[in-house]
Amino acid sequence: MPVLCSSCGDKRAVLKRPKTGHSLCKECFFWAFEEEVHQTIVAAKLFKPGETVGIAASGGKDSTVLAHVIKLLNERYSYGLELMLLSVDEGITGYRDDSLETVKRNQQQYELPLKIVSYEELYGWTMDAIVKQVGLKNNCTFCGVFRRQALDRGAIMLKVDKICTGHNADDVAETVLMNVLRGDIARLRRCTAIATASEGDGVVPRCKPLKYAYEKEIVLYAYFKKLDYFSTECIYSPNAYRGYARTFLKDLESIRPSSIMDVIHSGENLSVREGVKMPVQGTCSRCGYISSQALCKSCVLLEGLNRGLPKLGIGKHHRLHDKILSQQPLTEKEERKLKSVDF
Repeated sequence: MPVLCSSCGDKRAVLKRPKTGHSLCKECFFWAFEEEVHQTIVAAKLFKPGETVGIAASGGKDSTVLAHVIKLLNERYSYGLELMLLSVDEGITGYRDDSLETVKRNQQQYELPLKIVSYEELYGWTMDAIVKQVGLKNNCTFCGVFRRQALDRGAIMLKVDKICTGHNADDVAETVLMNVLRGDIARLRRCTAIATASEGDGVVPRCKPLKYAYEKEIVLYAYFKKLDYFSTECIYSPNAYRGYARTFLKDLESIRPSSIMDVIHSGENLSVREGVKMPVQGTCSRCGYISSQALCKSCVLLEGLNRGLPKLGIGKHHRLHDKILSQQPLTEKEERKLKSVDF
């Protein structure tokens, strides 16, 4: 016997919500999903009328659903936002070039302006070239640091007031677990924030409207809405540390579906003991980007690549920052240590 929608009671249910367990028809699921995102936006006061908002678009399911839902809610509830798409081309042949074609189709479908910034134009390197030099062990460190700064630079070019990212509940929970496992107190304090304030010149505030949306529900929404998105995983990410946190979280979710939200709420309510020394936010003396050191991570990583010392930005080499800034040569021992890479 067919199961009826637990919301309207009329139509046949086509799915069981992973988040709540409710059996819903397509229309009721769409409405529930969109309303939850709307409530998240309203409760956290993410936007103000008249703001220009850049949507970080990769062509994947999260950013495609984000662009679709934000555009829909902006019209339904008269947010008064001017929306734009912002993409980063990391220079990964066979992955990003294909996904950017999806973004370009999304631009046509949603009739939104699109800006694409590339690692090559910003840093003089592509991820393909970086991987050739650093191997597949720490490549995600380079990509993550460069992408964050590239989004800010693109947002400044577009003159947007805020950047919207497609981070979902699973992403946030994974980040909490990763920071606990690494003992990274500073990041643990801020990783669950739904919005970040402007941290200085060159940094645009960010927000996560999908923070409480389960990844499975985002996939279901994209599938039933027949949205156009790119679903291939990055070819360079099999060894990423996040992958292990993701596998652990999926195992927890299979036993207890509320695990994702439980981890997020735990992260939100963690408090740091008084007296614990925290990094002091300053600015990079070379590029002016936010940094707790004399040089920001991006500048250190670039210096290492340009000098042929790929390990310079991996791990803690803060004592070498003064040498880099004053352009002093490194000792033979220092160079030998920073050249060795485990492929």
